[in-house]
Amino acid sequence: VLFILNGLERLNLDFRLAGTELCCDPNEPVPPSAIVVNLLRKYLLPEASIIVTTRPSAVRRIPGKYVGRYAEICGFSDTNLQKLYFQMRLSQPGCSGEDNVGSSSGEQDNLLEMLSRNLERHNQIAAACFLPSYCWLVCTTLHFLYFTRTVPPSQTLTGIYTSFLRLNFSGEVLDSTDPTNISMMKYVAKTVGKLAYEGVMSRKTCFSEDDLQQCFEVEMKTESELNLLEVFRSDVFRFFLTPCVQPGKEHTFVFTIPAMQEYLAALYVVLGEKKTLAHRLGKELSEVIGKVSEDVAVVLSIISKVLPLRFLPVLFNLLKIFPRYFSRLSGKDRDAIAHTMAEELFKEEDYYNDDVLDQINFSILGVEGPMRHPDEAPDDEVFELFPIFMGGILSRRNRAILEQLGCSIKNLAAFEIAKAMKKTVIRNSRKGLPPSELMDYLFFLHEFQNERFTAEAIRSLRTVNLSSVKMTPLKCSVLASVMGTTCHEVEELNLTSCNLDTSSLRILFPVLLRCKALHLQLNSLGSDACKEIRDLLLHDKCVVSNLRLANNPVGEQGAQYLAEALADNRSLTHLSLLHTALGDQGAEIIAQHLAKNQHLQELNLGYNSLTDTAALHVVEVAKKHATLDKVHLYFNDISEDGKRALHSLRMDRDGVRALVFLTAGTDVSDYWSNILNVVQKNLPFWDRERVRQHLALILQDLESSRRQTANPWRKAKFLRVESEVKKMLGKLQHGN
Repeated sequence: VLFILNGLERLNLDFRLAGTELCCDPNEPVPPSAIVVNLLRKYLLPEASIIVTTRPSAVRRIPGKYVGRYAEICGFSDTNLQKLYFQMRLSQPGCSGEDNVGSSSGEQDNLLEMLSRNLERHNQIAAACFLPSYCWLVCTTLHFLYFTRTVPPSQTLTGIYTSFLRLNFSGEVLDSTDPTNISMMKYVAKTVGKLAYEGVMSRKTCFSEDDLQQCFEVEMKTESELNLLEVFRSDVFRFFLTPCVQPGKEHTFVFTIPAMQEYLAALYVVLGEKKTLAHRLGKELSEVIGKVSEDVAVVLSIISKVLPLRFLPVLFNLLKIFPRYFSRLSGKDRDAIAHTMAEELFKEEDYYNDDVLDQINFSILGVEGPMRHPDEAPDDEVFELFPIFMGGILSRRNRAILEQLGCSIKNLAAFEIAKAMKKTVIRNSRKGLPPSELMDYLFFLHEFQNERFTAEAIRSLRTVNLSSVKMTPLKCSVLASVMGTTCHEVEELNLTSCNLDTSSLRILFPVLLRCKALHLQLNSLGSDACKEIRDLLLHDKCVVSNLRLANNPVGEQGAQYLAEALADNRSLTHLSLLHTALGDQGAEIIAQHLAKNQHLQELNLGYNSLTDTAALHVVEVAKKHATLDKVHLYFNDISEDGKRALHSLRMDRDGVRALVFLTAGTDVSDYWSNILNVVQKNLPFWDRERVRQHLALILQDLESSRRQTANPWRKAKFLRVESEVKKMLGKLQHGN
C-alpha cells in the first residue's frame, strides 16, 4: 500500500507520546491526526510506503528519524523536457477553453520555434520557465494572444493571471500555526505587492537587498511577524522574485515574470493596502463603533433611567457621527485608487509605445530582427499593464477568485471606484489618443468587464483611429466587444495598415455597420474580403458613407463584388479604389453597375492601369448619374487624345469633373493640391519607377501650359506647382 499525504504544512501533528498515543491496530477508532502520526512512526502498517509533500518551512515537523529520504522538486532541469512541455501544451486542441480547430499546425510550429529561440537568448524568461507553472502561464498567454477568435466574457489577461495564482495558492495559509491564519496570497499582496508598486511608481524592475528589507519592514516587525516572514522567504519568495541574470546586476532581484510585478502592484492598490495611517484608523474605528452600536440599545435603556431625557439625543448623535465620519475618511481610498488608475492609464510618457498586447507578445516570443548590443542602454521601463490589471481585478469574476485566495474586494468598493474614475476616464478619452494608446484604452475597458461603465465611456468616442496597430483576431474581438456595449454611430473608424483579413472583417462586422467613414487602406484585402464588404454595404442597417479601400489587391473579382454592392447601397457617397489593381475589366464592371446607384458623389479610380476605353466609359456613365460629380483618373494609362476628351468636360454642361492632371487649359487645376497630397501619402507604397514616369509627364504638361499663358499670376501658380512636383521627383531619385 502507498499512502500519499499532500500538504503536511496544513496539519499540526504532535509526535510526542504524551500528545499522540501509540496505535498499531487499523481497526481502532482514533482521530485522523493520530492515524497520520502512527503511520509516519511506522507503528501502524509498518510495511506500507508513504510519500509526504510539504513546503520547505514544514519539513522539520516530522522528526528526521521517521524520514527515509528527502527530495526537492525544483522544476525542469532539462531544457528538452521544457520544450516538450511547450510542444504538447500548444498542440492541444481547445486548450484554455478555446476552439483551436482553425489554427494550422504551421502556425503552432512557428510559435514553438520563436518561443525556443527567445528562451535561448533571453536568460531571465528561461530561468522563469524552470518552474512548470510558469510554463503553463506562458502557454495560456500564447493561446490567448494567437488562438482567440471570439472573446468569451471570462477570457481576459487579468483572468489568466488570477487563475494562475489560484492554481498555485488556492486554500493556502502562510503558516497554520500562526493565530492570524493569514492566507498566503493576502500576505504576498501586502509585502511583494508593496515592492511591486514602489517599483512601478519609480519605473524600475531590479531590486536590491536594501529595497527588500525596506518593503518587508524587517526592523519594525514583532516576533510573530518575523516568523511569518521566515516562512514566506523559505516557501514563496523564490516563486515571485529571482536573482537577476543580466551582466552587472548579479546581486539584484527581479520578478520571475515581468508582468507579475504589474499585477501584484495593481492588487496592492485595489486591496487598499496603499493607505495612510488616518485611513487605516478610520476603517478600523468605523467597524468597531459599528459593532458597539448594535448593543447600544441595551446600554441606553439602562442609562435612561438615571440621566435626564435631554441627554439622550446627544448620545445618539455621537454614535451616528463617528461611523459616518470614519467611513467617509476610509472612503477617500476609493478616490485615490480611481485617481491612480486613471493617471496611469493616460500617462503621457508611455505614449507611442507598442500596445500592451504586442509588448506581451514580444516578451514571450522575442522581437524579430537584430538584437540590442549588450553595451547599449536599455529603453525606459514601460508599465502599461498596471492600470489595465487594476481594472481587470475589479471585474466580478476575478474578485470572486481573489475572495477564495483571501483577498476580499467588496462589490460596493468596486462600484465606488468605478464611479470615482468614470469622469476622469471619459474626459481623458475625449482628448484623442495615439492609436496604440487607444488600443490599450479599449483593452482596459474589456478587462474591466463592466458593461455599463464601458457603454458610458465609449459613447463619447466618435472617432476611432487605430491606424498601424496590428489587429490580431484577439484585438478585433476586443474592439467588437467594447464597441458592442452601445449602438451609437461612429463618425470615423481608421483601420489603415492594420493587417486586416477576411476573418477580421467578419469579427468587426457589427462595428463596421455603424461607421460613417471607414478607412481600410493598405490591408491586403483581396476578393474574399470584398465579398464581406459587399454584404456590409447591402445590410439594411449600414450607415457607411465614405469607404476608402486604396492600396488593396481588390482585382477584377473584388470589383465584381463591390459593383454589386454599389447597385443597391443607399448610404455610400464617397468610394476610393485608388491603386487596387482593377484594370480595364474591373472599371468596366463598376461602370455597368454604377447606373443603378443613386447616391454616390465621388469615385476614385486613380492608378489602376485604365486605358482610354475604360476611363471614357466610366465618365459617360458618370455624366448620366444623378449625384456623381467627381471621378479621379490620375496616374492611369490614358493617351493624349483621351486626356483631351476628358479635359473638354465641363461641370455646368456635363455634370461631372474628371481629375486626370494638374492643369486646366492655361490655368492650374483647382484640385492640384488634392492630387499631389494623395501621391505624397502613397509614395512609400507605389512602384517608384512608374510613379517617376507619371510625375515626369505631369511636369512636362505643367511647363507646356505655363509657356502658353501670358498671365503673370497664372505663371506664378504654375511655378509653385512645378516646384512641388520637382521635390517629389528629387525624393524618388534619392530613394528617400
